[in-house]
Amino acid sequence: MYRVSDLYREHGKALSLEIIAGKEGLQHKIKVPEVHRPGLALTGYLKHHASKRILVFGKVEMEYLRDLTASIRHKLIKDLLQLPTPAVIVARQYKPTLELISVCNEMDIPLFRTRMTTMELMNKLSVFLNEEFSPSITCHGTLVEIYGVGVLIQGASSVGKSEAALGLIERGHRLVSDDVVRIRNRENCYLEGSGAELTRYHMEIRGIGIVNVANLYGAVCVRDYKNVEVVVQLEAWDDNHFYDRVGMEEPVLDILGLKIPFHTLPVKPGRDVVLLLETIALNHRLKMMGYNSAKEFNSKLIETMAKKQRKVPRSQ
Repeated sequence: MYRVSDLYREHGKALSLEIIAGKEGLQHKIKVPEVHRPGLALTGYLKHHASKRILVFGKVEMEYLRDLTASIRHKLIKDLLQLPTPAVIVARQYKPTLELISVCNEMDIPLFRTRMTTMELMNKLSVFLNEEFSPSITCHGTLVEIYGVGVLIQGASSVGKSEAALGLIERGHRLVSDDVVRIRNRENCYLEGSGAELTRYHMEIRGIGIVNVANLYGAVCVRDYKNVEVVVQLEAWDDNHFYDRVGMEEPVLDILGLKIPFHTLPVKPGRDVVLLLETIALNHRLKMMGYNSAKEFNSKLIETMAKKQRKVPRSQ
């Protein structure tokens, strides 16, 4: 569970947060990745107030509070913060009113101040919270960018994932992460893959050891994150297994609720795995542009068969 203390520790510097009051409440849970300006709730109308969000007081809210008498100000603030608010942030370096400080101390609600403008604060805070609350998994594999397509290469240990990725890098493609890939569901629209900071730009090649791709091939051959658009499963060639030779079927893999195109690529001596991975990426780009080679071939085949059937003379 994400807490106010986690937000303060990880993003306090980026948000220029200065804690003013309510330090005892830093362990409050942040239950939703949303930020809210109290607005109408400051007038006492709390019927549809979003109680679980972090509250941001901007210029309008602070000016409104200062126009009130101390007693009314105290009552409105206390009524507003009776709800389970995780934290309060005052923007634009405004000095919090004594009543706001008093109520936050009394109710153990962390009160912060920042020099950022209200909209800048809300935008950055929303990005940080969405980052923390995005569903994510960690999987075994190698993520590379091939012709602009994010390809996650998976398979059993020692099947040749890292070697294939190294071959791709040597041909000008880019490495995102080797061995361990963290995948996040971004707004339930796309998957974003990245690697751990400790192993970033590094690969493990059996017989050689750990190599730094950025140092060997240059910074142009690496990137920190990339959308996962295709998953390729490498496996040892099995003569008893049927492999699709036409491509009419389009299998998908469910990752965090999103369907991703999935390919099984058999590996054996003599097969150029790097070339095949490039072909998969290029073919995926063509499909995204509305062109499907397998379906076009199938349509031509059916059309040719129909023409031949029409030319066959009917038996008397």
